[in-house]
Amino acid sequence: MNTRIRSFLNRPEMLLFVLAAAMPLAFRVWSSLLNNFAVEQAGFTGVEIGILQSLREIPGFLSFAVVFMLIFIREQSLMILALIVMGIGTLLTGYFPSIVGLYITTVIMSVGFHYYEAINQSLSLQWFSKETAPEKMGKMIAIGSFTSLIAFALIYAALSWFSLEMRTVYLLGGGATVLSGLMCWYGFPTFPEAVEQRKRLFLRKRYWLFYALTFMSGARRQIFVVFAAFLMVEKFGFDASAMALMFLANGVLSMYFAPLIGRLIARYGERKSLTLEYVGLVLVFVAYAFVDTAWIAVGLYIIDHLLFSMAIAIKTYFQKIADPRDMAPTAGIAFTINHIAAVFLPAVYGVLWLYSPPAVFLTGAALAFGSLVLARLIPENPKAGQETRWQRPLATEAG
Repeated sequence: MNTRIRSFLNRPEMLLFVLAAAMPLAFRVWSSLLNNFAVEQAGFTGVEIGILQSLREIPGFLSFAVVFMLIFIREQSLMILALIVMGIGTLLTGYFPSIVGLYITTVIMSVGFHYYEAINQSLSLQWFSKETAPEKMGKMIAIGSFTSLIAFALIYAALSWFSLEMRTVYLLGGGATVLSGLMCWYGFPTFPEAVEQRKRLFLRKRYWLFYALTFMSGARRQIFVVFAAFLMVEKFGFDASAMALMFLANGVLSMYFAPLIGRLIARYGERKSLTLEYVGLVLVFVAYAFVDTAWIAVGLYIIDHLLFSMAIAIKTYFQKIADPRDMAPTAGIAFTINHIAAVFLPAVYGVLWLYSPPAVFLTGAALAFGSLVLARLIPENPKAGQETRWQRPLATEAG
């Protein structure tokens, strides 16, 4: 084997980068086509799309179970396997254009996506140093944005130039991710664990601010994920190719700005970075509520997406305060906390959407303001024993 290739394959961070490139091939195809596929071929309204999104979040709510799987399978293997499952769920989506069919394929895709994300977060915090984690996580977002660009460009070309069916596009996107996962499974060696992870569930009192920020982030993000894109289709009449163009612009900007955001977090710290994010999100959500011009709505969507990249700071805040043995179990628990509101909010907001779309976005602004208040509690230099701003250093909890 070529020396350069061997060197590439023997670096654990390279596995994370390759998987970061593979994941969007399925997920971006699934998400960018979903609203048009659901409305045009399955007859969805806001109620059904809300229920579907609630079902999509159930595997995220059950992410705590990942810690029990680690008793039988290594984190690295589970991460790759979850990616393959996500790809399978995506490629099946186009073949079941019905309400029940979309519900089932969405759950399959979601199981893979959420378990992949939970393990990916755990291994990122274990394999990246505290000094380099923000920038390398930013690079992972940039890599994902690059392959998202490829996915969106291919979606646009497939639908507009080659007139392919959405079913075929789902098959190609999901299949590419499955193939990438298999290549990683057989191509990369098994990397040793730097620190053995605890394989049980627990909540630590000193992590309470991390839990609170995670919960608020999950509740707020549902409004963006579910209804910001749905607004473009229902209110402004965007078709699938127009949505792909918007996502394409999103990806170009994310590819450039995500590493810069990572460096910003490393330089200015988590408190200042999250403060900037949440102030921006309050303004964006209020603007969503009253926007009547399509190009302004697109601009808000792009700004919204870029601001969410700063959520890296929640992860690096936890990395700085946590026991290294807590990364895997807390990653699973964090995803469960992140999805508590996600299980019921989309369905509730789906009904609210029928009566007042602006109210959906105004509640998002309120959630962003709550996150802002919590972010101000992060100290300038968080560490174990000094997890909040006005806390004196204390002895950390025993394992």
